[in-house]
Amino acid sequence: MSRWRPPPEKSTALITRTGHDRLKAELDDLWRVKRPEVVKALAAAAAEGDRSENAEYTYRKKQLAEIDRRVRYLSKRVPALRVVETAPSDPEAVFFGARVEIENAASGESQRYRIVGPDETDARAGWISIDSPLARAMLKKRIDDEFDATLPGGVVRFVIVDIQYGNDDSR
Repeated sequence: MSRWRPPPEKSTALITRTGHDRLKAELDDLWRVKRPEVVKALAAAAAEGDRSENAEYTYRKKQLAEIDRRVRYLSKRVPALRVVETAPSDPEAVFFGARVEIENAASGESQRYRIVGPDETDARAGWISIDSPLARAMLKKRIDDEFDATLPGGVVRFVIVDIQYGNDDSR
């Protein structure tokens, strides 16, 4: 059995200014603060002697590998991202950065989402990736438009209730 996995699908390289700043700050913190701390702790654990039975050494090696993996990803991803800071030319339709209120056509239940890049999603805050099935189904729709979204539970019909654009990035 091999460890090879097919490469993941390419995700959309769009991001909001806040998301971009957050990723750059994470990269800087990992590289300048956390990694040096872990390297110092790893060196101290290695100096304790027998590494095969040293749990601290094993833990720090894994921690360093995780940090290096994330640093490598962010170092490649951040320069490839395109920051979207302007509202679309048609603010009456759903595009990247929109805050959208939708209503389930069957139950009447209302939900609010913000369409963001795949690197800044947060389900608790209602920030969904532009690559998600729900966001893809919403794109280019207008207020009072109905659309079907194929979700894990099946196909669901929704109605667009409200669309807003703005710089309020509060979660």
